[in-house]
Amino acid sequence: MVFIQGYCEANSSISHTWVDEGISPCFYFTLVPTILLTISFFLGTIHCIFYQKYGTAMEPKFIPRSCLYGFQLAISVLLLIQFLGGMVWRAANGGELPGYVVLYGCFSALGWAWAIAVLRVERRRSLLMDRTRGHSIALLLFWAVAFSAENLAFISWYSPHWWWGLENNQQQVQFALWLMRYIGTGLLFFIGLKAPGLPRKPYMLLINEDERDVENSGQVIRPSTWQGFRKKVRMLLPYMWPRGNIFLQLLVLFCLILLGVERVINVFVPIYYKNIVNELTDGSSWNALATTVCIYVLLKLMQGGGAGASGFISNLRSFLWIRVQQFTNRVVQVRLFSHLHSLSLRWHLGRKTGDVLRSIDRGTSSINSLLSYIVFSIIPTIVDIVISIIYFITYFNAWFGLIVFVCMGLYLTLTIIITEWRTKYRRDMNQQDNNAKSRAVDSLLNFETVKYYNAESYEVSRFEDAILKYQVSEWKTQASLAFLNQTQNLIIGSGLLAGSLLCAYFVTEGKFQIGDFVLFGTYIIQLYTPLNWFGTYYRLSSWISLLFYRKEILRDVSFTALPGQTIALVGPSGSGKSTIIRLLFRFYDVHGGCISIDGQDISKVNQTSLRAHIGVVPQDTVLFNNTIRDNIRYGRISASDQEVEEAALAADIHDKIMTFPEGYDTQVGERGLKLSGGEKQRVAIARTILKAPQIILLDEATSALDTQTERNIQASLAKVCVNRTTVVVAHRLSTIIGADQILVISDGRIAERGRHEELLVKGGLYSDMWMRQQQAQDSDSSYKGRVARNKGI
Repeated sequence: MVFIQGYCEANSSISHTWVDEGISPCFYFTLVPTILLTISFFLGTIHCIFYQKYGTAMEPKFIPRSCLYGFQLAISVLLLIQFLGGMVWRAANGGELPGYVVLYGCFSALGWAWAIAVLRVERRRSLLMDRTRGHSIALLLFWAVAFSAENLAFISWYSPHWWWGLENNQQQVQFALWLMRYIGTGLLFFIGLKAPGLPRKPYMLLINEDERDVENSGQVIRPSTWQGFRKKVRMLLPYMWPRGNIFLQLLVLFCLILLGVERVINVFVPIYYKNIVNELTDGSSWNALATTVCIYVLLKLMQGGGAGASGFISNLRSFLWIRVQQFTNRVVQVRLFSHLHSLSLRWHLGRKTGDVLRSIDRGTSSINSLLSYIVFSIIPTIVDIVISIIYFITYFNAWFGLIVFVCMGLYLTLTIIITEWRTKYRRDMNQQDNNAKSRAVDSLLNFETVKYYNAESYEVSRFEDAILKYQVSEWKTQASLAFLNQTQNLIIGSGLLAGSLLCAYFVTEGKFQIGDFVLFGTYIIQLYTPLNWFGTYYRLSSWISLLFYRKEILRDVSFTALPGQTIALVGPSGSGKSTIIRLLFRFYDVHGGCISIDGQDISKVNQTSLRAHIGVVPQDTVLFNNTIRDNIRYGRISASDQEVEEAALAADIHDKIMTFPEGYDTQVGERGLKLSGGEKQRVAIARTILKAPQIILLDEATSALDTQTERNIQASLAKVCVNRTTVVVAHRLSTIIGADQILVISDGRIAERGRHEELLVKGGLYSDMWMRQQQAQDSDSSYKGRVARNKGI
């Protein structure tokens, strides 16, 4: 039974701070938990309220995977249990429990429980404002005070009321608990300074970086292979372990078991070869020799070649691994394709189609080869090296183990150094290969232009020049590879020579048998063979850095579009009109200021959510090589055929489609080349009409249309844009006369703004543009009249 004899122990009081050359336990164990609970509850509550009210839940992919965070959490839970456990232990062993011990245990447990809650909230939610790097002041202060409080125990080193004497079981347990608290709080404080469980950057910046490329300036720094090695391996591992597919997971496990069996066989093949030689020289019986030979042949059949590349087990493993490799191939291609679609418009505008396609092919094959080689060649070879060193030291002597260790260490070291040096040649070769394929693809995509200007010979010459540059880089790559292979052969030969001479000496001295010499040579050659390809696969997959430069397009642009209004952007080419459209759709992000929809900054929302409410009719329309129906349906994939046709009617293209032999099932060709410019643009308008967005962006949507068709579509667009906010980029000013606000853009700035009539009265840029277009139309009408009269004559 537990008795609480009072708050403090006998002959002591909480008012006595210093007792017998130390801090009073009653005072210390009252003050410390009270301060910690106050910090965690007061600051932690404010922290949680702010994060719940003003923060947002982070997407799991932006939360760093960190073992140190798990360690933080585990230490915190362990300390919480320790406080409660210490109180229970003292009650169970002492019978009488002072009140301050109960307060210390309960207050400390509550404080640490609240700190754990704050730690979890901070990891899962983020404030919209830019936060400073690291944990919040609440957690850092809590851990700092807790660690400092444990250090205060040293002040009471000579006090008999503390546990430093370790004179009995109670003091020993209390010392163990203090040691646990001291180490735990110290680790939490110092690990907390790094904040391993939190993103390194503000959450909003991470969202933007995920949805667009980070723009850098300066030269690209090529990292070493080992830089970020842990991150690279962790990125590759999920491709080898098929999540959610038990059958494939069992295949992976079985292949790993076969891999272990191969390691065992590699040890016994040289041993049985040695036994055959010894039995032949010793004059053993035929039955014993035949048995040994059969076992050796069986093992050799299971092993195959010296590297185990064509044995029964390796062939079986390769056959079973096909399904896993297909899974890896599919996942890599799908994720890469998804990643390409998530990149910004700036990235795609700066890349070449052939370059991207070539990189996709090379990257997919490289990951497959790299995974297979790491799992089935590099790791097994390293295991074989360790086994061989242990075997030679145990069976022969330490000299042989030292020879193998020095040769292997020198082999791997020089391989890595030379391969790091020759990587620049291989990267340049890959770049030249990309350039050659890009030129070919670009030329074929623009074959019409090539024909127009009789430039076939020029294009062939450019392609041949790219091939020649590629071959120069290829020669450097192959020459450096030959140098690497010769260096490897020199090391292997030196090690084999040293070991063979030593082994032969021991044979002549009668310490070894002839079979031991055969065993050494066979084992070493078997060990070295798979290492020949180590340098080839060392830098198999290159990590490509992209380089972009910034250019300021818009400055001091500010305007407001009320719901249902139409805003028109006019101005000369290159003034920044289309850039505004792309900014609204978040193809780019602004470097200063912000763009808000209904008061919400669009840089702080997901692009998918934003773009679902915006429809765009671009200036240059590109169609998929598919049917007209599917191209229109791209605006809303779930739309029915009737809805597709209604959208085509609204875009004034339905009648034209019905004149085609196959109607809506007509194939439009590569990039829509089978349709005229006006027809392609009307398909794009039908797409947007089908999407039925709340905001419509028209980037010179009728620039490729004749006057009558333009008027028809303008009427259709006017119906579609009712009660929708519309931003129009227009070249023909006659199409935006009814706009609620016209912005005249010049050199990236808003030079004028107002309605049509207001701008004409100002007599500025807009008025000049209007007058020039009117004069051009009058001149065109006069020219058509003269042509008609001449024909009449």
